[in-house]
Amino acid sequence: MTNEQKVKHLHWRAGFGLNAQQWQQRRTWTIERSVDALFADSGRADLLPVENDLADLTQKKVDRMSEKTKKEKRKEQKLLVVKHARYWVNRMADPKEADLLERMSLFWHGHFACHTKLGHLAATQLNTIRQHALGNFRDLVLAIARDVSMIRYLNNQQNKKQAPNENFARELMELFTLGRGHYSETEIKEAARAFTGWSSNMSGEFVFRKNQHDYGSKTFFGNTGTWDGTDIIDFILAEKQCARFICGKVFTYFVHSTPNETQIEELTKVFFDSNYDIGSLMRYLFLQDWFYSPGYMGNKIKSPVELVAGLLRQFNGQVNSHMELFKTSKALGQVLFSPPNVAGWPGGKAWVDNSTLLLRLSLGAVVFQAGNIDFEIKEEAESSQKSRKLGKLDVTLDLAPLQQIMQGKDALTAGPELSTFLLGPGLQVQPHLLQMETNGASGSSLIRNLCVRLMSLPEYQLC
Repeated sequence: MTNEQKVKHLHWRAGFGLNAQQWQQRRTWTIERSVDALFADSGRADLLPVENDLADLTQKKVDRMSEKTKKEKRKEQKLLVVKHARYWVNRMADPKEADLLERMSLFWHGHFACHTKLGHLAATQLNTIRQHALGNFRDLVLAIARDVSMIRYLNNQQNKKQAPNENFARELMELFTLGRGHYSETEIKEAARAFTGWSSNMSGEFVFRKNQHDYGSKTFFGNTGTWDGTDIIDFILAEKQCARFICGKVFTYFVHSTPNETQIEELTKVFFDSNYDIGSLMRYLFLQDWFYSPGYMGNKIKSPVELVAGLLRQFNGQVNSHMELFKTSKALGQVLFSPPNVAGWPGGKAWVDNSTLLLRLSLGAVVFQAGNIDFEIKEEAESSQKSRKLGKLDVTLDLAPLQQIMQGKDALTAGPELSTFLLGPGLQVQPHLLQMETNGASGSSLIRNLCVRLMSLPEYQLC
């Protein structure tokens, strides 16, 4: 693999690809310089503004609301969540933002899968993830355990000493830290007791309700004492299996869908020995020769968010309509802040079926030509027979940097050059597949025709 291909691989896995200017600038950089730049850019964690119009909400006020008012409030909050999703996708696509920080935030968003219904809770949770995305994993887990979206999603507000609710304790170990089979039902029950009283108020703030907390003695992984939730997290992280489980998730997300146990153990040692420093783990991964093995390049199916954000980044684009993005995301199968369940999105081949593939292959034409996507979206409710067509995806693109790079190139040289820029490392297209787009076209028309054609190929779905 050439250094150029390695740089492209790094930026697709650690970010969302490169725009034309970045590609021209960085394609000759060493991997060490590229990794350093990614981490330097991620040193700041700019936060979303949190607009909480429910801050003064009380149970009495809710009880006095009419059903119509409640319905309007729910609709307003749902719309605010959709707006936050568009804001986040535009950040992922913006070359001025921190690629690695946004990518790590997306990874943890899928790992700590949580359906969020209120706008300010979506913003708060994303801020929490962004703040700790490259920091210490203990801090991240503890912050998630106190996150109001997660508390409500996994019913921990119902976890009281008189009637412990085990939902959060179970998922904390099974999906977030240890993996299935590395704890007992007794551990779940004891952990649930430790998290009693971790709740939220009506306005969406974390509160510890001491009267609902079980202060009795608990035994967890052989440790006996009057533990609370913080102690349980510390006991979990003391198990090397926790580091192993997280490194397995990191490997299958950033490297390859088929685990390599030797390389995962290598990552596990780094992560555990660093006291769960996420930044140290990711820097180590991106600097390993095996990360750039030919077998790990150009074979990952882009998630819908990766596909859209990567497309926008390559052409300096921004989405202008939050509802159009929402409908497109829904049709592709990934809506931010709305995973299918607590296990998150399955990923891999699950991203592609007959319906989503049609949209994926048409996305380039829609973005460039502002046309309609001519297929139907099924409603979420299986009992509903309604369907609707997805309209235009309103985006703004800036092709000037790409046109400047392609200036003076004829039909024979433009295709390979654009293929090298648009497609993942090691992926090339036979010239005859682009011949129709080059006949009689020149200048900006040639570039647009070639881009649409390249983005309609299966290779564009891979990174």
